[in-house]
Amino acid sequence: MTDQERKVEVIEKRTAYQGYYRVDVYRLRHSLYGGGMGAEIRREVLERGHAILVLPYDPVCDEVVLIEQFRIGPYARGDDGWCLEVVAGIVEDGEDLKDVVRREAREEAGIELTDITHALDCYTSPGAVTEQISVYCARVDASTASGIHGVAEEGEDIKVVVKSFDEVMAAMETGAINAGPVIVAAQWLALHREELRRRWLAADPVG
Repeated sequence: MTDQERKVEVIEKRTAYQGYYRVDVYRLRHSLYGGGMGAEIRREVLERGHAILVLPYDPVCDEVVLIEQFRIGPYARGDDGWCLEVVAGIVEDGEDLKDVVRREAREEAGIELTDITHALDCYTSPGAVTEQISVYCARVDASTASGIHGVAEEGEDIKVVVKSFDEVMAAMETGAINAGPVIVAAQWLALHREELRRRWLAADPVG
């Protein structure tokens, strides 16, 4: 099966639930690697739209700004409900992604970002969720990051946590950081950290 031969036949699509999120139900068939179309299958899909996340990094202090907040997923599974994460937010139709990055950084961490750099795009759970995340890394002065933030009307209670790059890597090794998006962003930073420091510090040699 070539890329041109890949086909999806949607037999039915309906919305089963509409609340904070939306669940759509598909009946479909798709092309098989051995040729022809497969049997009809049914899949439930959680509609999440498009999101951004940003890992704020201070190249001078070699520190990362994280946030900690309550998350229902781990709690419902029986784990600790408070997660170390990165700043993130949902993108509304027509919004510029970097504008969303700046807004969410102010709302969730009370920080201002510069040198906003696109890292990659990825799906959080392609087997069941539509959400695609655009991952960014941006420069921050970590000394300005502290306190409790969030939008009260949205039930947000977010604590800023500043860690050195080495502490972030160690926290992933021990499992203290276990949310997929922050792991993706931190691993990207690990691959590009030296290049970012050279570029960002070259523009600010005194810092």
